[in-house]
Amino acid sequence: MSDANFCQLSCDSKRYFNLFVGMMMSSQAPWQSILFAWTLALFACMPSSALADDADAEPPNIVLILADDLGFNQIGAYGDTPIQTPHLDQLAANGIRFTQAYSGNTVCSPSRVSLFTGRDGRLMDNNSNTVQLKDIDVTIAHVLKHAGYDTALFGKYSIGSQMGVTDPLAMGFDTWYGMYSILEGHRQYPTILWRDGKKLRIEENEAGRKGAYAQALFTHEAIQYIKQDHDNPFFVLLAYSSPHAELAAPPEFVERYKDAFPETRYGGMSNGTPSDKYAWYYPEPVERPHAVLAGMVTALDAYVGQIYQSLESKGIADNTLILFTSDNGPHDEGGGDPTFFRASEPYKGMKRDLYDGGIHVPMIAHWPAAIRSPRVDDTPWAFADVLPTFADIAGVSLDIVPRVKTNGVSVLPRLRDDPRPLPNRTLYWEFGKQAGDPNSGVVGEVYQAARRGKWKAVRYDIDGPIGIAHEKLTVDRS
Repeated sequence: MSDANFCQLSCDSKRYFNLFVGMMMSSQAPWQSILFAWTLALFACMPSSALADDADAEPPNIVLILADDLGFNQIGAYGDTPIQTPHLDQLAANGIRFTQAYSGNTVCSPSRVSLFTGRDGRLMDNNSNTVQLKDIDVTIAHVLKHAGYDTALFGKYSIGSQMGVTDPLAMGFDTWYGMYSILEGHRQYPTILWRDGKKLRIEENEAGRKGAYAQALFTHEAIQYIKQDHDNPFFVLLAYSSPHAELAAPPEFVERYKDAFPETRYGGMSNGTPSDKYAWYYPEPVERPHAVLAGMVTALDAYVGQIYQSLESKGIADNTLILFTSDNGPHDEGGGDPTFFRASEPYKGMKRDLYDGGIHVPMIAHWPAAIRSPRVDDTPWAFADVLPTFADIAGVSLDIVPRVKTNGVSVLPRLRDDPRPLPNRTLYWEFGKQAGDPNSGVVGEVYQAARRGKWKAVRYDIDGPIGIAHEKLTVDRS
């Protein structure tokens, strides 16, 4: 069985689970009746179509900033973290802080494919971390080209399998700079990056040197792009590869936390044997892993501040939508310790879980021209909704976009001072484990989760018990 198919459930099994959770979360019927109805299910609950918006203002620039493995509670605006994030906190204070937003999956690649294509696990034929874009896929960048947007990608890509076929230039971006493969994204001081399909040597990082931090390079390139003269509105996807392991950051950020935390050294491969299951990926020791991880997040925050300053300096910040989020929950790799930082709180789990700690992510929208009254918004939505939202903002009817296939809805009705409700629907996630993942467990094992309203169901393995949670989604009862 191929990597693309071995981790998937049958179509009927997915449909039964979807219908089950839809009925369970919208019904007051006894548990036994719901189970009976589930066994008789013949079709799925599908989400409603996107709401249209009647805004006729000039289309905004769009800057989508994606962090890598950043937990819900690792930004000051979302909780009680000791990590300093003043710029993100300010964006949240002046915009919309979404408290019930979700990534596309609990690991990088399927989450990013969901984000790029507007599809959740029901429309994905591979929900493992081996998934890649296909040449027939339609991405956010393709859609925005229909509205005349200039499009650029800076940072981590990791979902293209063939240069010239599924690389960023082939998938709708006019220009790109950053990391191409998923393994390149594991290095904070890379020796190789890419520009428009051409490999670049990063000489500052050769021979073991650490002279050019990847996130700083991505930020610099994005700022240079923003500073250019554009005849059209632009879409910038700034996909940071931090705070994903390896744990590393410029000293000026790490030193802020020099004596802030009790520390246990991460050994990597320094003793000739793996210090933990991730040491083969992250062999270098880290003397102060808590300080480094905190420094990585604070560095990320500083770079976001630089992006915003560049928009302000050019006088285009008001009509630029900045959307900041993370691709999944926090990691425990290479010395990272999400428990110490309470990185997922108040939710259970972390990266590779479909409990909320693995998929419940920060989501900050800042758009002064449209959001004049800052607020907190508890509307549930997910990565599959980003593509139809951006299409709605740009004035593109998805009916005219060839081959587009999305089951997300536009959340533009929430990105305004008089927010309108979204249709009641079921959000769905599926994660298939694969060989080569140090935390893979049973190869082919499939996790499922679905949320409708205030109810969520989780099932680990197709024959496993179903856990139910309500409201804060902190407890899952099987």
